[in-house]
Amino acid sequence: MPDNTGVASLQNRIRVLITGGTFDKEYDEINGRLLFKDSHLPEMLALGRCKLDLDIRTLMMIDSLDMTDADRDIIVEQCRASPESQIVITHGTDTMADTARILAGRVLDKTIVLTGAMIPYKFGSSDGLFNLGSALAFVQTLSPGVYIAMNGRYYAADRVKKNHRTGIFEEAEL
Repeated sequence: MPDNTGVASLQNRIRVLITGGTFDKEYDEINGRLLFKDSHLPEMLALGRCKLDLDIRTLMMIDSLDMTDADRDIIVEQCRASPESQIVITHGTDTMADTARILAGRVLDKTIVLTGAMIPYKFGSSDGLFNLGSALAFVQTLSPGVYIAMNGRYYAADRVKKNHRTGIFEEAEL
């Protein structure tokens, strides 16, 4: 929302950082594999009729199993450098909890919510749209800290794990 100078208020703007993950995968019918093209985030936001003031940046388009320490350093630095205090990060679910814990130890003054999908958005039965909406709501209401938003719930970075047997995030004592 513009202030009296016509400049959008950073207080209300949310930074969205895209890193890839199942959220943005597509099926390559010729080679029979999943791949990345462009992020589906703009289409998802339009479908959800999102009216929030967002600043969207694509950092990388990779599977989280391929994410390196250098990639996580990029995410940390982008969060630190962001003038916005509320940040949503789309991320692959396999190592999302690892990235959340790293962020929690290195970015202390912002509200950061990581989210992803178990099924690619382009498959039509994805949980991604619901998880994105949840993350955008949680980032506006939670106090500063790092969280994961999946399946309508949020978890503190230091108390979450992905149950690889069930494919569900759950609270954990770590």
